[in-house]
Amino acid sequence: MTFPYKLVATDLDGTLLRGDGTVSGRTREALAAATAAGAAHIVVTGRAVPWTRHILDDLGYEGLAVCGQGAQVYHAGEHKLLTSLTLDRQLAGLALAKIEAEVGPLHLAAGRDGLDGEVLVGPGYRVQEGPLPYVFVEDAAEMWTAPLNKVYLQHAELDDDALASAARAAVGSLVDVVMAGPGVVELLPLGLSKATGLSLAARRLGVKAADTIAFGDMPNDIPMFGWARHGVAMANAHDDLKAVAHEITASNEDDGIAVVLEELLRSASVQSAR
Repeated sequence: MTFPYKLVATDLDGTLLRGDGTVSGRTREALAAATAAGAAHIVVTGRAVPWTRHILDDLGYEGLAVCGQGAQVYHAGEHKLLTSLTLDRQLAGLALAKIEAEVGPLHLAAGRDGLDGEVLVGPGYRVQEGPLPYVFVEDAAEMWTAPLNKVYLQHAELDDDALASAARAAVGSLVDVVMAGPGVVELLPLGLSKATGLSLAARRLGVKAADTIAFGDMPNDIPMFGWARHGVAMANAHDDLKAVAHEITASNEDDGIAVVLEELLRSASVQSAR
């Protein structure tokens, strides 16, 4: 049986993971069958390594993972950070000043670089409930004292789409702005995306974009869909991602990844039987 793709790239939140943070047995089995048929599975997530590695360990995942919106390539089996790109803090500060000049005060958080990089949360920033660790700081200036992968933005009145749009218009070509999930708008190094990180990881695996199927749910997955041969949006995906997807599958709660992979495996099995 010849599986049609050599690489299966999956986002985590809203895609591979269900709402309770777990991966279903059905999806695990479908991924295992795809890898047995010759495809590599690679996780591509906006989460930095410290927020990702416990999930990978729980999955028994030992391959490469692209973390931090493409900033980090991580070897899960070796617990080793292979590449890491940081955000120029001076440019980020200038970008924030430009955004605030347009929309008013922002609430901020920032992710520090490294395997154990902390997420520092400033005054007013609303954190989502869950197991992910944060460190609260009373003075936002503390965020800028060590290398960062990203800065998180929130606004008291603007929703995610409006904030991301206003931020992009304000910063010009200083940094990139992405919306990665509910309440998660981020400043990133210019030119960084899941596609750049995935291309680096794929090169290490000897795999090309034409060999790749990608699954995602948010606008930060758009570059990855543009890079991969085939992009599959979950039923729960943001409309902007659905608009550029080659296919829309079931939701993350309804094993959308497995639905697609099982059909590909069936088709490959039929073709090999002929």
